[in-house]
Amino acid sequence: SESHFCRLFKEATGLTLTDYVNRCRVEWAKKELLKTDQRVSEIAFHVGYQSLSQFNRCFARIVGSSPTRWRTEQIKDAAS
Repeated sequence: SESHFCRLFKEATGLTLTDYVNRCRVEWAKKELLKTDQRVSEIAFHVGYQSLSQFNRCFARIVGSSPTRWRTEQIKDAAS
């Protein structure tokens, strides 16, 4: 059943299925943020988020900063 799968998934990974999917999407978004000049909103929708605010909240919770700030810091660090 669905609930049994979710319970087994959490036991195996330490994450809920939703948390795992969100982390995968954020990692994908981080790659996109570095390799393209696309707007953050375009990347958010591309990686599967339904709204920009949902993406921004999730990104900040996982990474610790906003997508725009993270992108700026990464580019600045790469340049130095």
